Amino acid sequence: MMDNKVVNFPSASRAAQFGRRLIPTKLRDARRALRLTQEDLGSRVGVTRQAVSAFESGSKSPEPDTFDKLVDALAQPRSFFMSEDLPVFGKFGPRFFRKVGPETIRKNDACTVLGSWFVQSARYLDNYVNYPAVDLPSASAFSSDGRYSAEEIEEIASDCRKKWGLSVGPISNVLALIESRGVVTCRYEIDGERIDAFSFWNGERPFVFMASEKEAGVRVRFDAAHELGHLILHRWIEQEEISDPKILKRIEWEADRFAGAFLLPQKSFPNEFYTPRLDAFLDLKRRWGTSIQAMVYRCKDLELIDDAQFTNLYKQISFRRWRAKEPLDDPSVIRIEQPRTLQKAALMLLESGKKHPEEICSEIALNPQIISAFWNVSPEIFDSRPIDEFSPSLK
Repeated sequence: MMDNKVVNFPSASRAAQFGRRLIPTKLRDARRALRLTQEDLGSRVGVTRQAVSAFESGSKSPEPDTFDKLVDALAQPRSFFMSEDLPVFGKFGPRFFRKVGPETIRKNDACTVLGSWFVQSARYLDNYVNYPAVDLPSASAFSSDGRYSAEEIEEIASDCRKKWGLSVGPISNVLALIESRGVVTCRYEIDGERIDAFSFWNGERPFVFMASEKEAGVRVRFDAAHELGHLILHRWIEQEEISDPKILKRIEWEADRFAGAFLLPQKSFPNEFYTPRLDAFLDLKRRWGTSIQAMVYRCKDLELIDDAQFTNLYKQISFRRWRAKEPLDDPSVIRIEQPRTLQKAALMLLESGKKHPEEICSEIALNPQIISAFWNVSPEIFDSRPIDEFSPSLK
């Protein structure tokens, strides 16, 4: 995946370069990451919504005691609010959120901020280790409106498997596969919120931000394949297009179709389907690592079952209460795949002795728990230091 090359970089702490005034956009980002409104934050620190708005616009600076309350409420080190964003790989492409609209704006805003921090933390490690080269096929739709037909998607998924030297059988580890092809991934849990996976390009590097799924490994695998579909099929789509519910629905269907074709190839999966009895899907799920519901949809896509059989199967799934939790979802049966690229990079950097955990926290200037989640390392690595030990005081 990567070699053991760890290069020497200047060790001077970035903390010495921090400004001593609050950067308004950092306050806004920290608030959005916690899905707080300006009114919510104001209530927590004892100021008005208008005061928070003034702090975020830069037209007013908080008093020292108010700043201390903001630091506590937003769970970031003081240095976070006074340091510029770290470098990234390039321009951000569109983020492929699965829902848009007023009810999801706050959640999507939080994911946008977290995605940006995720890229910054990955770019930080890129200074010291070699990531796998990006090796994703390019694709473009034949239609002038940029939408793919089912046949085009089947061909693109098949060509992707061929390009990567895969057989037509099940994929043993989807996350490990896409990481080996240069996709940087993480799994992140947002307290009190069920987020969907999303993906995007930053410069020439693709990223997948996964929900922290605790119950079903098949969901992780399908989500990873779905986001791979977005990265391959929709790299050049504009963010404005995704804001259109009709276009979003179509591109989500395209990514779902790609995931089904990638995980359950047209040339092999039909040979193992022998009856439309629901219980027959259990053995297929164990072998292919794909949910029963996804396989039922795949059978319909490949015309292995008709509309009446599809409807009957879904009625049975609902009757058995399998919509939310299916048999074999236990991680001891089908494991929950874990991101490894950033974990290996972080441990390589630490083991080399080039960086101490305290220095990493000082230079990245994020809550250490967030860094550890992005990198899939134990939070205990950073527990030896107070969160703001290296942070200058605000004047």
